[in-house]
Amino acid sequence: MTGKSTKKLLVLGTASDVGKSIMVTGLCKILSEKYRVAPFKAQNMSLNSWITKDGKEIGIAQAVQAKAAGVDPTADMNPVLLKPKGDRTSQVIILGEPFADKSAGNYYDSISETMEVVRGALDRLGEKYDLIVMEGAGGAAEINLYDRDIVNVGTARLTQAPIILVGNIESGGVFASLYGTVALLPEDIRGNIKGFVINKFRGDPAILEPGLRQLEEMTGIPVLGVLPYYKLKIPSEDSMAIYSKSRNTSSGCLNDVEIVVIRLPRISNFTDFEPLERLAKVRYVELHEDLGTPDCIIIPGTKNTISDLLDLKASGMDKQIQKMYGKVPIFGICGGYQMLGKTLHDSGIENGREADYEGLGLLDVETAFGEYKKTTTQVKKKVVAEGPIFRHIKGEEVWGYEIHMGKTMTLRTAFGDDGSIDETGTVVGTYLHGLFDNSNIRTALMIYLAEKKGVEFHPEEATTEEEAYNELADIVRSCLDMDKIYAMIEGN
Repeated sequence: MTGKSTKKLLVLGTASDVGKSIMVTGLCKILSEKYRVAPFKAQNMSLNSWITKDGKEIGIAQAVQAKAAGVDPTADMNPVLLKPKGDRTSQVIILGEPFADKSAGNYYDSISETMEVVRGALDRLGEKYDLIVMEGAGGAAEINLYDRDIVNVGTARLTQAPIILVGNIESGGVFASLYGTVALLPEDIRGNIKGFVINKFRGDPAILEPGLRQLEEMTGIPVLGVLPYYKLKIPSEDSMAIYSKSRNTSSGCLNDVEIVVIRLPRISNFTDFEPLERLAKVRYVELHEDLGTPDCIIIPGTKNTISDLLDLKASGMDKQIQKMYGKVPIFGICGGYQMLGKTLHDSGIENGREADYEGLGLLDVETAFGEYKKTTTQVKKKVVAEGPIFRHIKGEEVWGYEIHMGKTMTLRTAFGDDGSIDETGTVVGTYLHGLFDNSNIRTALMIYLAEKKGVEFHPEEATTEEEAYNELADIVRSCLDMDKIYAMIEGN
């Protein structure tokens, strides 16, 4: 149990993708003006992760929330991370370290031990921070999971924190989902719900007033406010966001330039490409779809390089990519980098049996998966790549973080001792997640693509991380009754 002096607030949702993470991020920024704040999520299932300064892997949402609060992300802020690998199996990461690959059933067999990990993380945070702003996962009222839920009901019972319940009006049924969630929660939890928030509303909030009042009368719980729908400038939190990216084409300021991201079945860390969405058309292409005539192709990271490589080849997408060689730049990030090489040797770590696999052959590199050991580190490297894309920034520094299994051998690196680049300078592989967060890399790529396309590109006036957090905080502050939230925190 966290120290008695540590205040707590828990944000739960009626379903996945209702805006819990964004709420917590905004609140962390606002509340950090008064308290020393730590975010917390007992268990996160996400393909988007972050590496802390000490090399621990956590969900990217808690890293973003910590930075909004002005503190360094730590493994205690997300003690359990589940990274889906397919076939109903997830890699279980405990306190930032890979623990095992487990099916759902096997994972829940040891849930009591996992709950002790959660308790310990909360205790340690309670020793360092004045306030812990906690986030649930998915829908809070999953009645089939109550006996093994550590992130919603489990966290609520462990902390006895006041609860804000968030619902998403965009998909309809928000009043029913809020009311139904309250009705289905266990009695000992239900009484801790102190306010509702409705998220992603498009239009005049006055239209909702009759419904808001009725909901308050029926439940006795106040509506704290209605948040509008708006385009975020911070990374996407969970895996749900990739589905909207697969359906839609984002459109940046340079609409004539199209960047295609291959939508691998086990794609991970697709937040790598969100900075490009502000600058160009970014289209996520399924393996069975036509690649079209993009100006740049990116093969992203993956939770299982070998399985996604085999799927890439079975679909014929490998041939589509190879046909574009020499015509457009091709980037591979992490698992995508491994796929671009000539050979991948698996000792059984990736695909369950020892075998050699032929890559796309666009980079003169070879990768070996020799042990169940993951490289997790933040790094700074210098641009050493030759060629037309990076010629103006050679010698400049770039930042990134590595999360990968396997080791890749190359003779021609791209960033310090990392990555590889082909003789033309237009096929680039790297282990650096966050590469396009570097403005010099983004600008160099966009200048090259614009020149090839014959269009004009003006270097961006990028929104800084701090400006993005301030913008989100201003929206949350203006739309929610913060006096009531402060009162909840103080127990009034």
